[in-house]
Amino acid sequence: MKKVNVTPLFDNVLIKPLQAEEKLPSGIVLPDTAKEKPQIGQVMAIGSGTTNVKGKKVKMAVKVGQKVMYKKWGGNEVKVGGEEWMIVEQKDILAIVE
Repeated sequence: MKKVNVTPLFDNVLIKPLQAEEKLPSGIVLPDTAKEKPQIGQVMAIGSGTTNVKGKKVKMAVKVGQKVMYKKWGGNEVKVGGEEWMIVEQKDILAIVE
């Protein structure tokens, strides 16, 4: 995994989207214009966490290197090393993919 010089703040997570499938299970190859943005990516960096309304520290549930599924609409696209990555809040991560 490459070293990243971006450190998200609070409960934000930097995600490198994984490539979308180019072929359907039926064998049909999708052109670039028909591909949806991927909703699965690899966690590249995480923030230090946040606090809840009672002032208690909320621990980060994901770790660098994990594959995660995140909400389709949410987060911010950022350029890292010429690639389009996402910064999303931890609450916008739906699942850890194994």
